[in-house]
Amino acid sequence: MLFRLPPRNLVATLIASFVVALTVTLQPASADAGFQRWIQQFRNVAIQNGVSGATYDRAFRGITEPDPEVLEKARYQPEFRAEPWEYFDNRVQEDAIQRGRQLARQWKPWLDRIESQFGVSRYILLAIWSIESNYGEVLKNDRIMRSVPRSLATLAYADKRRAKFARQQLIAALKILQTGDIDVGHLTGSWAGAMGHTQFIPTSYQAYAVDMDGNGRRDIWTSIPDALATAANLLRRNGWRTGETWGYETAALPGGRKFPGGNMALSRWQSIGVVRANGKPFPRPSDTAELKVPDGRDGPVFLVTKNFQVIKRYNNSDKYALAVGLLADEIAGYGGLVRDWNRPFERLSYNETEELQKRLGALGYYEGPIDGKIGSGSRAAIRAFQARNGMQQDGHPGKEVLRRLRGN
Repeated sequence: MLFRLPPRNLVATLIASFVVALTVTLQPASADAGFQRWIQQFRNVAIQNGVSGATYDRAFRGITEPDPEVLEKARYQPEFRAEPWEYFDNRVQEDAIQRGRQLARQWKPWLDRIESQFGVSRYILLAIWSIESNYGEVLKNDRIMRSVPRSLATLAYADKRRAKFARQQLIAALKILQTGDIDVGHLTGSWAGAMGHTQFIPTSYQAYAVDMDGNGRRDIWTSIPDALATAANLLRRNGWRTGETWGYETAALPGGRKFPGGNMALSRWQSIGVVRANGKPFPRPSDTAELKVPDGRDGPVFLVTKNFQVIKRYNNSDKYALAVGLLADEIAGYGGLVRDWNRPFERLSYNETEELQKRLGALGYYEGPIDGKIGSGSRAAIRAFQARNGMQQDGHPGKEVLRRLRGN
């Protein structure tokens, strides 16, 4: 009996069925079927919003499950409320100042051009770079940087509070990929999708990104000129006033007096007893300013001007804007605060804080990074050490803790 080959269409069908079966078999065991359905369904939404199917498929190739670390960070609500001194100690410190000055020299030609084109102080840009990504060091940390499409799809799929935001940012991120400004392998960001040296969310990138180095791509991930110019463009387009400061530290407020809220001319503030901490006159007495008392009347007091409010367009937080302004002044060589924060311990230097972390780690109390910054892990380690050594368990990184550690 002769063997007859099956018809061609049957062969094709059998091959196709085999390929589909093989593909299903090779899917990771941990793949999330619901998440994959969401990705398939959202493809049509993306296409309706101007994203090509090819771009979408390229962005999600190999992504089969949500990012569990993104969901963990989205759920995490820290119980600890940072005191003013802690917030500023972690951001306005010796290492950030010295590195900012070194990078100001290294990138001077580009900073000259950016400052000339956008009118924004180079020191403000350096301070933002420091606070947003530790001068780009964060971008080298694979535990922090992750796929932007995966992160945003994870939030859109599994976080009801952030779903609308995440869908909007995901469409924007896919359009960034489609322009060719960055390839999919480098389209990385924080768990919430903040990208590059200066940490722009995708819609902000679309609004403000600049190709400063002229290579045809707006690359805030690997081009320092592009990243700093993008930050400068955001500030300029939100009203930055060239040649003006963000604010002034004032002397202690006269006791027993109430002071008005809102903006008044600096000359008016001076007339009611609010004067500069360094004793100098206000260089532009007609400028308007608002009084800020972030640490009570016994701590540093500030009169903040229009540029302070512009910095808040980058991050809508008084503490953030103050940190940027104070760090910028230090990098520029203007000096630090005249009056310190109401810190309930004797502050450690940056090097001493690193030593504290190293010693806690050597004794088994601490497993986090040695970065001179006190976060929840460092505080927990300090409290554990204090408990073991009969000290008050406040978690403060003070001189007394370090002295005790040196004795162990």
